[in-house]
Amino acid sequence: MTPDVPDARPPVEDERDLHVKPPKTWAVGLPAVTSAMAQVIAKSGLRGTRALLDLNQAGGFDCPSCAWPDPDRDRSIAEFCENGAKAVASEAMGRTIGREFFAEHSVAELSRQSDAWHDLQGRLAEPMLLEEGGTHYRPVTWDRAFAILAEELNGLASPDEALFYTSGRASNEAAFLYQLLARAYGTNNLPDCSNMCHESSGAALKAAIGVGKGTVTLEDFLEAETILCVGQNPGTNHPRMLTTLAEAVAKGAVLVAVNPLKEAGLTGFAHPQQALGLLGKTSPLASTYLQVKVNGDLALFRGVAKAILAAGGEDGPFLHEHACGYEEYRSELERTDWEQIETLSGIARAEIEALAKQMATGKRRVITCWAMGLTQHRNAVATIREIANVHLLLGAIGRPGAGLCPVRGHSNVQGDRTVGIWEKMPEGFLAALDRQAGIVSPRAHGHDTVNAILAMHRGEAKVFFALGGNFAQATPDTDFTAAALRKCRLTCHVSTKLNRSHLVHGRRALILPCLGRTERDEGPWGPRFVSCENSMGVVQSSEGRLDPVSKALLSEVEIVARLGEAVVGDKGNIRWRWLAEDYDRVRGWIEAVVPGFSPYNARIREAGGFYLPNAAKERKWNTDTAKANFSAGPLDAFVPAPGCLVLQTIRSHDQFNTTIYGLNDRYRGIGHARRIVLVNPDDLAERGLKPGDTVDLTSVWDDGERVAEKFQAIAYDMPRGCAAAYFPEANALIPAGSTATGSNTPTSKSVSVRVTRSGVARS
Repeated sequence: MTPDVPDARPPVEDERDLHVKPPKTWAVGLPAVTSAMAQVIAKSGLRGTRALLDLNQAGGFDCPSCAWPDPDRDRSIAEFCENGAKAVASEAMGRTIGREFFAEHSVAELSRQSDAWHDLQGRLAEPMLLEEGGTHYRPVTWDRAFAILAEELNGLASPDEALFYTSGRASNEAAFLYQLLARAYGTNNLPDCSNMCHESSGAALKAAIGVGKGTVTLEDFLEAETILCVGQNPGTNHPRMLTTLAEAVAKGAVLVAVNPLKEAGLTGFAHPQQALGLLGKTSPLASTYLQVKVNGDLALFRGVAKAILAAGGEDGPFLHEHACGYEEYRSELERTDWEQIETLSGIARAEIEALAKQMATGKRRVITCWAMGLTQHRNAVATIREIANVHLLLGAIGRPGAGLCPVRGHSNVQGDRTVGIWEKMPEGFLAALDRQAGIVSPRAHGHDTVNAILAMHRGEAKVFFALGGNFAQATPDTDFTAAALRKCRLTCHVSTKLNRSHLVHGRRALILPCLGRTERDEGPWGPRFVSCENSMGVVQSSEGRLDPVSKALLSEVEIVARLGEAVVGDKGNIRWRWLAEDYDRVRGWIEAVVPGFSPYNARIREAGGFYLPNAAKERKWNTDTAKANFSAGPLDAFVPAPGCLVLQTIRSHDQFNTTIYGLNDRYRGIGHARRIVLVNPDDLAERGLKPGDTVDLTSVWDDGERVAEKFQAIAYDMPRGCAAAYFPEANALIPAGSTATGSNTPTSKSVSVRVTRSGVARS
């Protein structure tokens, strides 16, 4: 990029900073406590320490990090993990940035700083506006900001030229009002972060069992006989899950890890709230670790099903009473040969048969957990359907200690979908919304995230509004997405901290600062609280108690309501200001529209919240056949271009989604660098490379090549033919047109890349 043009990609770091040590073999313990408290003290001091006492407590605030559930009872005084503490440290910073900061730093200058530097600058303190042709953001009043939004949105030729994006941090109340705003305005263009993560899970589970969510609770883990963790790294992405897994193993459960990379959080756990754990005494976790090839999971579970059937391990009564499509699936299993299964999965038949035997033992109380390692492939939906097939064979759904568990990565991404954040909500929801609101919602499906990018790039979408998130860095095809955003007439972000999406902007741009989860939300009659839904369908309250870091901040609910008032006006039964004054009123509307919440305002005040109904857990199948459905699709796996490796994007231990807390990927032994690529040692040698070499990554796709330069190669224990690199740095390699069949999720875990020495001509 030229000096005056903001760069959409994170900057290249000094390659001399990289430190590499042997990976750890266990997670948490005293190092996690030390790391967490160092971040809290350095970033937010006493303010952050006070906030930790309310984190994940009944009557406190919900963690702004992952969506792992809190215990229904007996919560500890420190009911949080290292990354939750880091999230609080970041949000609870007392330092602010406003007009003086933005006057000093141009947008182009800010774009040349790292994402970690952006996070360290402090909390956004006042609304900011970047005028067309401007080089610096300048302060703007709230009234003027909403007037600009109304001017731009009401000046569009069609409501479908606007996009309303949502991050998983938005509360149920804010999300419900937000989707109401979009539909009252006249569009279903509601792309959200779920489109990029668990959309594949929702599509697969809805077709298979009639519910697009998981079917287990924390209690089920303590009754399970076998637990599979597939395509996930709980030690980094949801560390509190390790406590649950350790308790389950202590009660006799067998934990099986299925993942291309050996991750410390799946092999051993040192409990940070026990003396022996602080001293480094670890509890073993996975007794079996299957290092499947990247995208070899479909073949693995097909093999498990084939072995169960061969051993007569299927649950005949369950299949007879509850299943549809079994005979077709059985025929597909019989046609699939073991050589193909072993080749595609990278796992030997004997190991697969041993896994099948374990899953079919005892009362077949099996839980399978998964995350992005499964959902971001072209065949992601088919893979998750195959997991559901195995559970149906065993009858391992709808009984204690058994079920399906997609582990969500953002604290309310599941709740946002429940209350209407989706571009294709079903007719039942829209009809109920129309009755309550006195409007007529549009019925045509809107844009998901990838289609929103394409629409902006074609010039068909002209205003982009984001309720949270860091869209430019979370999405695939970084340069293409940046070009799309720059074609917009207006981009607007509701945020707590500076991020790169503020620097990749349309002709005009707004930053609207909001309250954080940790902060007190003062209403006309006193403090207000919001609510969130976790990975297991529990809805509970969230109430911050810290003083807001700036008097100019508004809550997300207020921002959405004032936007609705400015753009749509009071319409039908909607009175925006009235709804936003008292969040009980919003919850009253939610219970009138969404089944399972009533009586919302009474239940949300109960300690620990309440469970939403889950029909599949009760063996009631809301599918087109009124039964649980098998899927009998063909077996396949991603095949890279000749000479290429299959690259997957991963998180560092020092980040949450696109928020970079630091540069210490402690468990993998990598420090002071983010532009790294993990490669099997033999694959490095085959290319004439050695650990520490600086390399370029070139992704190969049918529309051309994309290049990410100056990554450092690290030899790592992983299957041949596979590689891994951090996002968002590697997002530039993912084609926007490469998505999962059936969910349109970007294929961030199946990227065909050529690894070559930097400075060598690419062919």
